[in-house]
Amino acid sequence: MKQFRNFCIIAHIDHGKSTLADRLLELTGRVSKREMVMNQILDDNPLEQERGITIKLHAIQMDYAANDGNEYTLNLIDTPGHVDFSYEVSRSLAACEGAILIVDATQGIEAQTISNLYMAIDADLEIIPVLNKIDLPSAETTIEDVKHQIIELIGCNEEDIYQISAKKGTGIEALLEAIVEKIPHPKGDPDAKLRALIYDSIFDSYRGVIVNLRVFDGTLKEGDKIRFMATDRVYDIDEVGIMYMNRHRTKELSAGNVGYLSASIRNLQDTKVGDTIVHASETGIEHISGFTEVKPMVFSGIYPADSDDFESLRESLSKLVLNDSAITFEPETSKALGFGFRCGFLGLLHMEIVQERLEREFGQNIVTTVPNVRYTVFKNHGGPVSIDNPAQLPPPGEISELHEPYIKAQIITPTEYVGNIMRLCMDRRGTILDTVYLSTERVDLSFELPLAEVVFDFYDRLKSISRGYASLDYEISDEKPADLVKLDIMLNGEPVDALSSIVHRSKAYEWGRKYCSKLKELIPRQMFEVAIQASIGAKVVSRTNVKALRKNVTAKCYGGDISRKRKLLEKQKKGKKRMKQVGSVEIPQEAFLAILSIDD
Repeated sequence: MKQFRNFCIIAHIDHGKSTLADRLLELTGRVSKREMVMNQILDDNPLEQERGITIKLHAIQMDYAANDGNEYTLNLIDTPGHVDFSYEVSRSLAACEGAILIVDATQGIEAQTISNLYMAIDADLEIIPVLNKIDLPSAETTIEDVKHQIIELIGCNEEDIYQISAKKGTGIEALLEAIVEKIPHPKGDPDAKLRALIYDSIFDSYRGVIVNLRVFDGTLKEGDKIRFMATDRVYDIDEVGIMYMNRHRTKELSAGNVGYLSASIRNLQDTKVGDTIVHASETGIEHISGFTEVKPMVFSGIYPADSDDFESLRESLSKLVLNDSAITFEPETSKALGFGFRCGFLGLLHMEIVQERLEREFGQNIVTTVPNVRYTVFKNHGGPVSIDNPAQLPPPGEISELHEPYIKAQIITPTEYVGNIMRLCMDRRGTILDTVYLSTERVDLSFELPLAEVVFDFYDRLKSISRGYASLDYEISDEKPADLVKLDIMLNGEPVDALSSIVHRSKAYEWGRKYCSKLKELIPRQMFEVAIQASIGAKVVSRTNVKALRKNVTAKCYGGDISRKRKLLEKQKKGKKRMKQVGSVEIPQEAFLAILSIDD
């Protein structure tokens, strides 16, 4: 066990985590240069390659012959950097003893760098600070300043900071030696009772659920009968192994090691990320602590485009939840869209990724509704009720108070953009809490903001006004009362529940007008006129019309009396009236997310 080192790589988005993982794999011989067919080789999902971001944690084992003459086994977990995927980082931290903290030499400390560092410190991990991208010409002027930022943040000495270029491979060998020397070996007893932590799982069409785990105590062997403590389900292990580029069968895993098991698990609900695995015959064993469940913050309805695909969508969501434990879903119905699911996500990017994965990996044709956050409603009679769907909001007369969630946002930005960022946050009903100058050129701003104002386009607007230099990290603080109203959208007098949203009263009129204008562009013209209205209760705050497609029924009348034309027009008028009564308006998918593209 003294030869094992379990560590992860944490950093802000685009600071070089996956590129460093590539160099470590090359240097330890796990992947040859011939096999390195693409950069960021661990990012095997097409979405990750297209967007250039890590979405899921990736574990891999390497063997390294250190300068002290010993052979070490290194278990690496590469983690995402975007704020929406911080739950993946928490899962990897629970399985490690150390973390490599990467800071970009040209950009310095960012908001997510600080957030990930605090998570690692809370997990009691050994931190190795690393300065990456030292080969860039622009790094020459910033490298000393960034070093001081790291020293102030961590409290380390300058010689403790490793300077590398993950792209060129500079300084990687010294970093490997530091991993062996500084990160402690796992503690545990191979002869004790089995205790293993599930930190991830995936679904295989042929073998069922494949569980990725870290063994803390005891030994896991093929043929063992195991029990999942959270669900109390018992299974016989078919296969046990470790993670190379592919799964590698070893028939047993001992304390301190990271690997996988397969047990022909067909029921997707039996395995739960963060659960503890024990031998079926053992009782009275404590759960492994340190893993925190992340609560979803953004909720949206996902419906099949064809109602016959409802069960297929349920199965696809179950498989997706298996290796993305931050998604929650429960059945719901909508008058406009029929049967579907109310899903919870950690943010808009997370929601977008889930939608794309459902469409690409599972072939689902889906319709998604406007994202919402979870509100707490205090009724005149009865206790508080949590709602995450505008359709669940009671009539205004029954509500005594409505609370919305607030976040504490940390924004690190160059000083020249402070004014614009403050204006953006004030427009979003934000309150400034603190201003700390990290240096003469960088400021750390703290704001309290309503979560509903952040989840839509706040991140994009922040990047736009700061030319990409500002970074954002946030955490839920508490709930506060707010003057909120339900904004209904009606098409030809019929409310469409899937288009409803909850907004602040001060912005309701403006949002209603903009929403109607946007829908006018998106809803195709029908054979009859479509009235689009935005209303608060019974009061209509905005209205616009989609003109009808016109057909010239008098084109065939070349002459004769005017009464011939009048007769045809009257006949058409009766047909139009009947069509309006029985016709249904076709609403494209873009209309349900129109609120996301409304400019402030």
